[in-house]
Amino acid sequence: MELSSYFSLVGKYKYIIIIIVLATVIASYFLVKNLPDEYVSSTQIATGIVDASRHLLDSKDNPNAQQDQITREFSNLTEIIKLKKLVDNVSYQLIIHDLTSPTPFRRLNHQFKNLSQPAIKHALVVYRAKLENSEPLSLYNQDEKGLNELLISMRYDERSLRKDLTVDRDGESDFITITYTSENPELSAFVVNTLCKEFLNYYTVNIKQNESNAIDFLSRLLEEKRNALAQKKDSLQQYKIKNGILNLDDQAKDIFAQILTYKDKKLEAERNIQSYDGAIKAIDDRFDPKDRRYIESTISHYNQGITSTEDQLRTLTSEYVHSGFNPSYKPSIDSLQKQLNAQIDNTSDKYITNPLVNKDNLVAKKLELEVTRDLAKYSVQSIDNELADLNARFNRLVPFDATVKTYESDVTIASQEYLDVLNKYNALNLQSNFSIKLMQVEAATPDVAEPSKKMLLIALSGVVSLIICLLILFVLYYLDDNIKEPIDLVNATQLPLLGSLNMISGPKPDLRKLWDVENRQKMQQFKELLRSVRFEIDQELKGGKILGITSLGTGEGKTLIATSLAYSYSAINKKVLLIDGNFINPTLSKVIQPKLFVEDYFRTNSYIERDGSAISVLGNRGGDITLLEINDEKYIQQEFDELKSRYDIILIDLPPLDSLNTSKEWMLFCHKTIAVFETNKRISRSQAQYIDYLKHLNHKFAGWVLNKAAIRYHSKKSKH
Repeated sequence: MELSSYFSLVGKYKYIIIIIVLATVIASYFLVKNLPDEYVSSTQIATGIVDASRHLLDSKDNPNAQQDQITREFSNLTEIIKLKKLVDNVSYQLIIHDLTSPTPFRRLNHQFKNLSQPAIKHALVVYRAKLENSEPLSLYNQDEKGLNELLISMRYDERSLRKDLTVDRDGESDFITITYTSENPELSAFVVNTLCKEFLNYYTVNIKQNESNAIDFLSRLLEEKRNALAQKKDSLQQYKIKNGILNLDDQAKDIFAQILTYKDKKLEAERNIQSYDGAIKAIDDRFDPKDRRYIESTISHYNQGITSTEDQLRTLTSEYVHSGFNPSYKPSIDSLQKQLNAQIDNTSDKYITNPLVNKDNLVAKKLELEVTRDLAKYSVQSIDNELADLNARFNRLVPFDATVKTYESDVTIASQEYLDVLNKYNALNLQSNFSIKLMQVEAATPDVAEPSKKMLLIALSGVVSLIICLLILFVLYYLDDNIKEPIDLVNATQLPLLGSLNMISGPKPDLRKLWDVENRQKMQQFKELLRSVRFEIDQELKGGKILGITSLGTGEGKTLIATSLAYSYSAINKKVLLIDGNFINPTLSKVIQPKLFVEDYFRTNSYIERDGSAISVLGNRGGDITLLEINDEKYIQQEFDELKSRYDIILIDLPPLDSLNTSKEWMLFCHKTIAVFETNKRISRSQAQYIDYLKHLNHKFAGWVLNKAAIRYHSKKSKH
């Protein structure tokens, strides 16, 4: 496929294309010349979404909002602006304006031009009621359905308004732009300003209502949480008062510390008792039994004072232990201890021991140790009593602790819930006071008309129609598989090409007068191309003399080419024999009317007379007959051998290949075969088998001759 063929097709239909483009341009001119001018009005709404100066009191947890969140917020705002209920409110205000104003934006449609005053008043009442309640017109109500048709006729309905309405964010800025285009500058400004006002009112009311509802809910919830926390704290306080609990943890720590202290004192007293018993036993071991009886009998009347002092010391020690080892008891205990030591010393001063044995110091020491041991035993008993009391007090704190911890846990949970709600309440209060406040930056005003696009539309219509025509031709060209160029034939068959012959202008040529003088000018290019084909055939024959000329089907022009080749060879002084081998359609025989026929020659070996043009013709009578039915192959071959000796070139006009074996029988005796193909015909599926047959002829097939081609240069032999 070559673009040159496509341009040739375009050139063929260039006048039709020009007519279509001109018709389109003229039609566009009449269609757009009465179009009204367009007036565009726009306004901007500042959202504050990406304005940092309006977020100074916002939480710093996430100072930079994510881009997708910003995009969602702007998308949400633009969709709110385009809500049907808001556009409906604009529609109501437009129709109310036109029905009440002496200078309406648009005149009533002819269908509603003659509305009566009562009808107009009724329409105004309904429109105003719908506007006040922000309700759409019900199409199930015949009255409201008629009012909706009035809006449609005025192009004030929601669908018509949205066609010329655009709502977009300005790039990455903080502004949303609302734009409307109409034929009236005041109408455009009115629509933009009214829609902006409706949007701001709707958004403000809804946002404030939502914030108010949220604050009321959090306020009630905060009060509930505060009451619940106060109730939990009161329950804990009453329980502590009832059970005498000041600070359970501190009380437990104090009791536990006292227990540890008493245990340490008890261990110390027990160690002292053991050491005192050991010392007393060691002293007793130094006395014999007689001495011990003597001593005990001698000092018995002195022990009464010691016993009295011991009782006082034991009582005071018990109080000292019970007081938790209060240091204020220490001076009294030390005083009694001194008194007891003096009494013991007084006992040793009396010579109550055996004068023969000087053991008075040991006796005094023993008495002192016994008193000290007894005091230690008394203190252990007091310590045990105190430990028992402390353990009892500690055990009493365990159930109190569990209950108090339960109360405290409830108080902690209630306090956390209260603080959470309080934080949300405070944050929402702050947000409601400093929330985003949408505002119209500048009101829309009537503007001058937009630059006219009429000439652009007219030019565009011409360009579009031209492109459509070229596109249609290209589609037709692309889908057209007809053979138009020599290269198309070579690519389609994968067989060589000998050359191309142009179409002979005028009516169907007469073969007998084709080469007369009067046709010289018309046949000049054809002759030149035929000479090229003749040269290529000579190169292919390489000394052979018999050339078969066939085609894929009838009407390809092979008879004309066979006759033309005969004249061409005769022009170079060749002895030419032209044989009409087409028994089915003997066109050559009918035109030339030869004297000798194939049926006679290959039976009787008749002599062929040559005419003055050096071309002899062997025709046929036609009919249902084939070459090999006239005589056998050997005899026919002998006759051809004899003819080759008499002629320089033998041209056979073969039947087309679709005549089955009739042409194949002639090819048995041909040195070379050429096939004629007519331009602007396609190779059908049924003809594919004939292409395969020509390929299997190998070197006996010389090549194609493309007939009736659009010649722009002399074709030369082309091989695949």
